[in-house]
Amino acid sequence: MQFLTPLDAPALREAGIEAPWSFGMADRVRFGEIDVLAHVNNAAYLRWFENLRIHYFRDYGVHDYTGTPPKIVLRNIGLDFKAEVKLNDDYVLTGRTVEVRNSSFTMHYGVYVGGKLTTAGHAVIVMLEQDNTKRPLPGDLRQRFIERDGAVQL
Repeated sequence: MQFLTPLDAPALREAGIEAPWSFGMADRVRFGEIDVLAHVNNAAYLRWFENLRIHYFRDYGVHDYTGTPPKIVLRNIGLDFKAEVKLNDDYVLTGRTVEVRNSSFTMHYGVYVGGKLTTAGHAVIVMLEQDNTKRPLPGDLRQRFIERDGAVQL
């Protein structure tokens, strides 16, 4: 499996990751990501999710990085550890939007090692104008979240 390259639904199924995940990325744990207990440090997961989000945003067209960009603000994030991930483990990150609101959306994340979920995460992401007022999500983006990820409109 190729590392740091976005994976589509068929590639995720081949890696043993079931629906509804349709976007992911593979990588391997590096020495600088482990802590004194010899497993992945909590902060590394947040960096992994950030990296996945950038690929996801590009792939889904959250912003095309032309014109006046929205401020994309991470309002809330959380992790749920289910099993250790250790040095040199190959893993697959997954991400999808599960809820869509007027100017925000909620993403879920998963970290899989050998097809087994080791870490789950979530984030609430808000889009703002440059003056910090809420920026409504474009209708086509909202529809993409619903169609590709099965997101629910709230």
